[in-house]
Amino acid sequence: MTDVETRAPARSPRRAAAVPPADKVAARRSELAAAALKTLSELGYARTSLREIAQNSEFSHGVLHYYFRDKVDLITHCVREYNAQCVTRYDTVVATAATAEELAAGFLGKLGETLVEDAALHRLWYDLRGQSMFESGFRDDVAAIDRSLERMVWRIVSRYAELTGSTPLPGPATLYAVLDGLFQQALLRQLAGDPTAADGLRTAVGELLPTLLRPA
Repeated sequence: MTDVETRAPARSPRRAAAVPPADKVAARRSELAAAALKTLSELGYARTSLREIAQNSEFSHGVLHYYFRDKVDLITHCVREYNAQCVTRYDTVVATAATAEELAAGFLGKLGETLVEDAALHRLWYDLRGQSMFESGFRDDVAAIDRSLERMVWRIVSRYAELTGSTPLPGPATLYAVLDGLFQQALLRQLAGDPTAADGLRTAVGELLPTLLRPA
C-alpha cells in the first residue's frame, strides 16, 4: 500500500427538490389565473373544473394542481386579480376631474364601457358572490372584495360631492348597495342582448348622482 490512503469518493449531499422563489410562484399563479378567467367567465363556477380549465388553456391539469390547492383556491385568486384592476378603474377620473360635470361624465363613460366590455367577468363576480352563501371557502375573499368596491364607490361619490360643495347623503354601505343594484340589473339586460343596457345604466346613475348629495 502506498502512504496515501485510498478514499472512496465523498457522496454529495442529497439536494432537496427545488422550490421556486416566492415572487416567481406569485407571478406563475397570476399567469395561470389570467388563463383561467376566460373559461370561468364563460362557464361559471358550477360548470368549471380544473380539468376543464386545463383543456381550454395551454397549461396541464397537473400544473394547475401544483400551484393551486383546488378549484376554490384558483377561482378566488382569479377574482382577486380582476378586482385589483377593477377598483382602480375610476381613479384617474377622480384625480383629474376639475368639475362635478367632468367627474360625472368620466365616471358614467367608464361605467357603461365596463358593462359592455367586461360583462362576462362581472357575471363571474356575481356568480361567486352568490356561491359564497353556500361555499365557505369564498366568504372571506368575497367580503374583502365587497369592501374594496364599497370604498371605490365612496371615493367617486365623495369627490363628486366635494366638487359641488356638498356632502354625500347616504353612507358608504348604502351608496354601494344602490349603485351595485343598478349595475347588476343593467348587467342582466346586457347579457340578455339588450343593446340599450349601457345607455340605460348611464342615464339611471346620472339622474341618481345629484339626489345623493346634502347641501353644505
